[in-house]
Amino acid sequence: MAAAVHLFPTCVCVVLLCRLPASVCSRRDVLELGDADFDYLAMEQETMLVKFYAPWCGHCKKLAPEFDRAATRLKGSVRLAKVDCTTHSETCGRFGVSGYPTLKIFRYGRDSAPYDGPRTAEGIYQYMKKQTGPDSVLLRTKEDLQAFVNNYDASIVGVFSGADSSRLAEFLKAAGLLREQFRFAHSTDLQLAEDRGIHSECVLLFRPPRLSNTFEDSVVIFKDYLTIGSLRRFIRDHIYGLCPHMTLENKDRLRVRDLLTAYYDLDYHHNVRGSNYWRNRVMKVASKYGGRGLTYSVANKKDFLSELEDDFGLGTSDGGELPFVTIRTRLGHKYTMREEFTRDGQSLERFLDDYFAGRLKRYVKSEPVPERNTADVKMVVAESFDDVVNDPDKDVLIQFYSPSCPHCKKLEPVYRELAHTLYYDPKIVIAKMNAIDNDVPLGYDVQGFPTIYFAPVGKKDEPVRYEGGRELRDFLNFLKREASHSLVLSGSKDEL
Repeated sequence: MAAAVHLFPTCVCVVLLCRLPASVCSRRDVLELGDADFDYLAMEQETMLVKFYAPWCGHCKKLAPEFDRAATRLKGSVRLAKVDCTTHSETCGRFGVSGYPTLKIFRYGRDSAPYDGPRTAEGIYQYMKKQTGPDSVLLRTKEDLQAFVNNYDASIVGVFSGADSSRLAEFLKAAGLLREQFRFAHSTDLQLAEDRGIHSECVLLFRPPRLSNTFEDSVVIFKDYLTIGSLRRFIRDHIYGLCPHMTLENKDRLRVRDLLTAYYDLDYHHNVRGSNYWRNRVMKVASKYGGRGLTYSVANKKDFLSELEDDFGLGTSDGGELPFVTIRTRLGHKYTMREEFTRDGQSLERFLDDYFAGRLKRYVKSEPVPERNTADVKMVVAESFDDVVNDPDKDVLIQFYSPSCPHCKKLEPVYRELAHTLYYDPKIVIAKMNAIDNDVPLGYDVQGFPTIYFAPVGKKDEPVRYEGGRELRDFLNFLKREASHSLVLSGSKDEL
């Protein structure tokens, strides 16, 4: 009877735990560490991703639900943990944490590497899965090979003559360096490559089966002299193929080149055939324009809705089931295909013909040009940027601001006073632009607000970032040094 009494509460606890909301369970999958227990708990984990954060940090709050969901998916393979640096400053200081959130990868308690992967649940999951196990998986049979390459992602497989091969040693070094980005495997049995007509040591790059098509080979063979650098270049040049699937995780790597993207309801997890329907039409057209400096991709429209709206002016209801097509060049120029995507690909061909002929008008996100611009501080929008800031006869100080930025609002009276002080100088303009509602031109790196640049006469393509103080005298001293002429203050020429 006593045993039955002890068992009953246990059953109740199990039922209660199962009824907890999924979000609560996700949070419980993240290990909370502090100054007192970090070392001995971290040493128990083969691989662990640790988030160092502050509760008040906006970026930390945004990351939290993604981190929690990734922890649940990685449960049993990689442990995710967090440290509140506002209460455990000793641990955070020991690992050089200076900003929030900071993510680091630990192996048996040792700080192994900074985490520089995606900040979405899916991205964290995929990135950290590649951190588990060996750098390169040993394949013993053709069945092992087939199972390895039958994956959602591309696979790089080295085939060598034996365990003592010098090329194998170099391959394993490369795998150790690149494992965070790509999947590696190797074999010491040359027979694994015989089906490809290869009877010597080589590296095979298998593109994902879901992206198989008739326009390119699904396997690319690397037979050059193997070094870490040559293998890295080979992977870079062939991993994506003619028309890769662009995601939030790989977009930055794809956008280092001029890129055309077709956005539509793409879902390779549940509808491979339907996802490839439009991709095949893009590839058919793309194959006619090879070697002209433009690359191609497809993407899930739902993943990029805010970008399509903010960067290209495309509403989320535009186009229906048909793809949106855009071009974004490595210089930041943007173009949209306004004609409806036709199933025969003719509209896409016309779009590309116009692009290569230079007939397309660039899309620029811009507020309307002010009808009256008589205030001391001149308002600039994207459409008027060239006319005002790049005026070849005038030095221009331009402030990029956000309407909601408190630092910008604090600066406003000083900036107005500066403009009023220099109002009678005909060769200088004090201006500002809303960088939220207008595209920022190439050459201006705006990551926070306010960001201020000086575009002097004769050097409009080399704007100077202002890094000085925020008082009137600080701005005047800066302009005295940088201006192409002696400043005129309050109506008289003044050598400051």
